[in-house]
Amino acid sequence: MAEEPITIKFTRDQALVLSDWLYRAMHQSDVLDDLLKTDRAVWSPISTISGALETTLAEIFMPDYDERLKTARQRLMVEMYGSDEEAETAS
Repeated sequence: MAEEPITIKFTRDQALVLSDWLYRAMHQSDVLDDLLKTDRAVWSPISTISGALETTLAEIFMPDYDERLKTARQRLMVEMYGSDEEAETAS
């Protein structure tokens, strides 16, 4: 039986923040080391998601990337926690 693909939709802010986190987790830290030691198969979906985000997001190549990422994070925090003040205390 062939596997049917699954589509996941993110807002641009969600995609940008997740892309940054995945990049740091995969290439700049040992965040995923324990997970990969216990389940090496998880690398396949992680790599697929990361690659899809990298090929979709032009923002990661823009000179103002850091500011765009910061703004996206703030909008997501406000969306999750309400006001700017509540978002800041939740981080």
